[in-house]
Amino acid sequence: MKILLTGANGYIGMRVLPLLLEQGHDVVCAVRSADRLSVDKETKERIDIIEMDLLDEVKPNLIPKDIDVAYYLVHSMSSSTSDFSDKEQITANHFNTYMKETQVKQVIFLSGIVNEDNLSKHLESRKNVESILYEGNYNLTVIRAGIIVGSGSASFEIIRDLCEKLPLMITPKWVNTRCQPIGIRDVLKFLTGVLGKEETYGDSFDIGGPDVLTYKDMMKNYAKVRRLSLTIVNVPVMTPKLSSYWLYFVTSTSYKLASNLVDSMRVNVIAKDNRLQDILGIKPHTYEEAIEMAFIKIEQNQVISSWKDSKVSSRYSQKDLNKYIKVPKFGCLHDHQQMKANNPKEALEKIWAIGGKNGWYYANTLWKIRGYFDKLSGGVGLRRGRTNPDKINSGDSLDFWRVLMADKEERRLLLFAEMRVPGEAWLEFYIDDENVVHQNATFRPKGLIGRLYWYSMLPFHFFIFNGMLTQICKT
Repeated sequence: MKILLTGANGYIGMRVLPLLLEQGHDVVCAVRSADRLSVDKETKERIDIIEMDLLDEVKPNLIPKDIDVAYYLVHSMSSSTSDFSDKEQITANHFNTYMKETQVKQVIFLSGIVNEDNLSKHLESRKNVESILYEGNYNLTVIRAGIIVGSGSASFEIIRDLCEKLPLMITPKWVNTRCQPIGIRDVLKFLTGVLGKEETYGDSFDIGGPDVLTYKDMMKNYAKVRRLSLTIVNVPVMTPKLSSYWLYFVTSTSYKLASNLVDSMRVNVIAKDNRLQDILGIKPHTYEEAIEMAFIKIEQNQVISSWKDSKVSSRYSQKDLNKYIKVPKFGCLHDHQQMKANNPKEALEKIWAIGGKNGWYYANTLWKIRGYFDKLSGGVGLRRGRTNPDKINSGDSLDFWRVLMADKEERRLLLFAEMRVPGEAWLEFYIDDENVVHQNATFRPKGLIGRLYWYSMLPFHFFIFNGMLTQICKT
């Protein structure tokens, strides 16, 4: 079949894509920017890519008319609590308008479990989107999931951060809320299993694993699987705002995402029935099995996607990032250093492995301090790390940078700063034909404060950047 995959660059979309290709389907990926689709060159050659933002006005003839099935994997949970519901309604209505121009037979929508009367703003918005999509001229299949457990998922990584870092936790009362977690592997089975399945047309299905747990149970069970010592003490005085700040400073989440997650965590998220499980013959894994499978992927460096690489973790919208792909020359301050590489192949591998657990090769303590102060001021800090220790694609997050370009054949890596600075900053590495490694730091200051910031950092830049380049070129 010919399948339209919206949200192709998101956590779920990145995992659905290879499965659809393995099944032999023709896939059209709809993304805000083709440059930010974080897949390798071989995968890009096997798919069609269209650039579209469902918040923008509908553009005629943008989507191929011969689409058979479409996946709707778009959400705006990273937006502020005051406007994401409006954005989600706009994107759903625009999606329906686009679908009118096609011969699409089925749309598959991944939503949240909405069985409570008093829903969070996020779950209420998901329910509204579902209602809008039911108005489309196609057969809608809705899969409603709760907490998704898998390497790179926001909920899993938050639990992982909390349990690995805090042997003693003072927690708010929402840790007693019940939910029904499900492994990412099972979610993908359901998403691909309903493809073209007429029994699922025009219906909504809850999916969940076999365990109904509180968030406290989930953390305790995580600690059990990981053989960690964990003590949890509940307190009734922690407000939603304090809880959001707590998640923000302890974990790698953004404050907006933390706020929306805390709002959702007060609602019980439990599946109503197992109809889809019976229709497709799928037996979901237990919560502890899902954790173990996640760590198999983590330990083998096979994490396909992470919420940290998506827009949800970025300070900038996709439209903003698109304009930074070309590094400006005028009105900027520069630090250019170069050094001959004795082994250019090894130097390139070091560049491709920079950041995350590998560090920045020189004065890592100072990088960590800079990340701490960035987090303290509301920035992303260094906690995002990187999804893979030695592979990188355009669009990936890399500590407090965003990868604008990663072209190994051209031997060039271009990063854009997402930390809080009074201006805009780029860091570029490239190796020329003479095997000289060039390291360019470019800063476009914002007013006098921006210039004072740059000049105050010059002494640090001199020995940090020089030391980093020396380590990259050293064999």
